Amino acid sequence: MNKSTVLDSFFSGHCLDAHKVFGAHFAYEGISGVRFTIYAPSARAVQILGDFNYWNGEHHYCEKVDERGVWSVFIPNVMEWDIYKINIQTIYGHWIEKSDPYAFHSEMRPKWGNLVVNLKDFAWGDITWMHRREKNFNRPLNIYEIHLGSWRRKYGYEWMNYEEIANDLIPYLKHGGYTHVEIMPLNEHPFDGSWGYQATGYFAATSRYGSPKQLMALINELHLNDIGVIMDFVPAHFVRDGFGLIQFDGTPLYEYPKPEDAYSQWGTMMFDVWKDDVRSFLLSAVSFWLETYHIDGIRFDAVANLLFWEGNRQKGTNEGALTFVRRMNYLLGERYPHVMLIAEDSTDFSGVTTPTLYQGLGFDYKWDLGWMNDTLKYYSIDPIYRKFHHHQLTFSMAYFYSERFLLPLSHDEVVHGKGTIISKMWGSYEQKFAQVKNLYGYMMAHPGKKLNFMGNELAHFREWDENKELDWHLLQYSRHYSFNRYFNDLNKVLSHHSCLSRYDYEPRGFRWIDADNTEQSIYSFIREDEASAMLIVLNMTPESYEHFDLGVPYQGVYTEIINSEKDIYDGCNQCNFAPVTSYEYAVHHQPYSINIRVAPFAVIYFEFKK
Repeated sequence: MNKSTVLDSFFSGHCLDAHKVFGAHFAYEGISGVRFTIYAPSARAVQILGDFNYWNGEHHYCEKVDERGVWSVFIPNVMEWDIYKINIQTIYGHWIEKSDPYAFHSEMRPKWGNLVVNLKDFAWGDITWMHRREKNFNRPLNIYEIHLGSWRRKYGYEWMNYEEIANDLIPYLKHGGYTHVEIMPLNEHPFDGSWGYQATGYFAATSRYGSPKQLMALINELHLNDIGVIMDFVPAHFVRDGFGLIQFDGTPLYEYPKPEDAYSQWGTMMFDVWKDDVRSFLLSAVSFWLETYHIDGIRFDAVANLLFWEGNRQKGTNEGALTFVRRMNYLLGERYPHVMLIAEDSTDFSGVTTPTLYQGLGFDYKWDLGWMNDTLKYYSIDPIYRKFHHHQLTFSMAYFYSERFLLPLSHDEVVHGKGTIISKMWGSYEQKFAQVKNLYGYMMAHPGKKLNFMGNELAHFREWDENKELDWHLLQYSRHYSFNRYFNDLNKVLSHHSCLSRYDYEPRGFRWIDADNTEQSIYSFIREDEASAMLIVLNMTPESYEHFDLGVPYQGVYTEIINSEKDIYDGCNQCNFAPVTSYEYAVHHQPYSINIRVAPFAVIYFEFKK
C-alpha cells in the first residue's frame, strides 16, 4: 500500500486504512525491526520508549516525515510482545507519555503500555461464511447481546479467555437458536465499569480475555458454526484518562477545542468529527475491526450524541457530525457491502436507514427504542387498566415502515436500578412469568429483527453486574428451566418459519386481524409470506376463554405450533391440541373464522400453510 496515498486520504477525511501506516509495524529495512509512526502535528519532538531501550528515548527520536504532523522512526531488533509508549514534547516544552492511538494490543489495566504484535498470520477457516454472509433484511436476525467478562466465569469469579469462552458460548448459542452474537465493546478500556464504552484503544482488542489471535480464534469458530458476530463501537466520545487521546500532543487533537463542546454528559471527551484527521481515525478503526477480525456487523453507540449537540435536539443539529456519519456509512458500505451497520439512536431523526444517495444517514438498521419503552410500560400496568392504554402496543406499527427497525431488550434495560425484564412485569411471581412469556411471544412475532441481552433468556431477577457471572443456578428451578425452554423454542420458531422474517420491512408481511379489542385486551395479527401465514393471538389479561371466535383471511386448517401456557412451559395447558378448521363466518372484517381456546396471559401462534 502506498504510504503517501494513505496519508493524502487521511488528511482529506476519507481514509479507511490509517492503521496500516500509523502505529507499530514489523518491517525489514536492512535488518528486522519495527517502524513506529505517530500523528502529532503540534509536537516539538516525539520519542519511542520501550523494553528495547530501557525506557530511555534519547536514542529513538522520531523524524518528522510529513510537515502535516507525521513522525516516524525504525527501531531494529524489536520483538513481538515488547512493550512501548510514546513520549511527546508539547509546544510548551513539557514531555508527556501517551498510549499509541493505533496500538493493536495493550497491557492489562491499570497498566497501559502498548504491546507490539503481529496480526497477519492467523489461519482463518471461515471463507464459506464470509462469502455467504449478508445484511439479513429478508432473513431471521436474532441477536444475543453479551458482555464477555460476566457471562460465565471460571470457578464463578475468574475471567475466561476468548478460546475458553468459545467452548461454552458456541453450543449455548446453537442450542438457543440465535443467529448472531453482539459483543459489547471489545476495544481496550481502563475501567471495567464502563463496559468498554469509554475506550482508550480503538484498534486494540482488550487484554482482559487474552490475545488478539485468541479473539480471532473465537470469531473463526463462531463463523464455522454459522453464528455471526456484531461488535459495539463508540464513535461519539472517548475516555479522558491522561495517557489516552485527550490533549494528545498537548493540544485538543481529537476532542473539540471548546470545553462546552468537548465534555460529554458521561464525563468523557467528545470526538471533534468536524476534523478530517479525526474522521479518518474513526473510519479506519471501524474498517480495522471488519478487516482484521472478520466482524459481521457494527452497532454504533450513542448516535444521538453525534446527530445533535450534547444529544439534545433543542441545542441543534451537528452538521459536521452528519457529514461524517453519511461519509462513514457510504465508504464502509462500498468496501464491506455485506456488513450490517446498526444505529443505537434514541431520537426521532428521520432517514436514519435511508441510503446516503437520498440524503439519509445510510445505516442498515435502527434500534426501536420507542417500541421498547412503550412495550415495557404497557406490561407494567395492571390488566384492569390496560384497556385505557391499549394502543401503546399498536402504535409501533403506525411508524414501523419509516425505518428498518430492530427490536432491542438490551443491557441498558437491566442496570442502574431499572430492574430486569421480568421484574418490570405487573403482578405476582407467577403472573410475572406468564407475562414475560407473553412479552417474548409478542416480540418474536412483531416485524423487525430481534436483540436480547444475556440473562433475559433465564428470566433473570437480579440486575446485571459486570463483576459477577449470570445466575446460572436459576436453571435448577423448574419455572426458570421451563421459561428458558420456551424462550429457546420461540427462537427456533423464528428461525424455521420464514413468514416471521421475510417481509419484516414490507407492509405485505403484516396485517392486523383485531387491533381494537380494548374491552378484552386481546390482540391478533398475521405475519405471512408466499409459503405460509402465522396467526398470532395475545391475551393481556388473566381472563380465559374456552370458545373465542377469531376472524381469519384464509379457508383451511390452522395448527397451533407454540402456546406460552403449554404445560412444558409451566403453563395451565389450556391449549388447542388439535388443528382448527376455519368456517365461513365473517368476524373482524375477515371472510372466515376459527373458534379457539385462549388461556390467561397466553400468546398463541397458529400456522396456516398456503
